[in-house]
Amino acid sequence: MNAYPPILLVEDNPHDVDLTLRAFQRRKLANPVLVARDGEEALAWIPRWESGETQPTVILLDLKLPRIDGLTVLRTLKAHTVLRRIPIVVLTTSKEDRDIQTAYDLGVNSYIIKPVDFENFLDVAQQIELYWCVFNELPR
Repeated sequence: MNAYPPILLVEDNPHDVDLTLRAFQRRKLANPVLVARDGEEALAWIPRWESGETQPTVILLDLKLPRIDGLTVLRTLKAHTVLRRIPIVVLTTSKEDRDIQTAYDLGVNSYIIKPVDFENFLDVAQQIELYWCVFNELPR
């Protein structure tokens, strides 16, 4: 078992999953990265966390997901009495003011527009790693 809590990446685009995983590997991220390929897979983690499985240190959430969209996932997690404390970072291509406003209204911790090029994505991965996995203190 890994001593570091996982990161949950909720992303349906295989290219973006690969880009994110490669960026974290390049950074030698100690936290394991779990991948949910749609909103339904993301919400399927809830009973596992409720039964004592290690909660993620942060959830990276795309908004444009099949089956259950990212805003519904965000709404569901932030309404949960215990899981609402898990930091959620929206990592999406959507620059729509409505999406940004709604995400913050629902309690998102951060909203990041996905960079298209790998070098910029490395910078985002570094910032996510440093802030959410190293510096940020979570309630026990």
